[in-house]
Amino acid sequence: MSGTPMSGTPKNDPIVQYVVVRRDLITDLKWPMGAVITQACHASLAAVAETLTDPAVQQYLSDLDRMHKVVVEIGNENDLRQLSNALCEKAIPHKLWIEQPENIATCLASKPALKTEISDHFKRLKLFK
Repeated sequence: MSGTPMSGTPKNDPIVQYVVVRRDLITDLKWPMGAVITQACHASLAAVAETLTDPAVQQYLSDLDRMHKVVVEIGNENDLRQLSNALCEKAIPHKLWIEQPENIATCLASKPALKTEISDHFKRLKLFK
């Protein structure tokens, strides 16, 4: 279906996936950028895999060349876990990625959803640089 616009989704309200990465992995813990990107990839794929039968996810995957992702940063593990808890309280499906064997939360990714449905939960976060 490459090249076909996602039917039923207005251009001003795309289906989007948010990926939240800990900034301190780079600044304080000195992780290589590649390792941090790998964490984000794990979380993104896991969030999609866990919600694969959801109609919004199916629509998101129906046009792979036009997927929307927003990658933002958060300060540290405590902030990331607080965000995850807040998303759980609001029943926003997401995947909190826990790196093993270290057993530390490194990032999270939302289930792809309409931007108007989920963007407010991430608006206080800055784009990842």
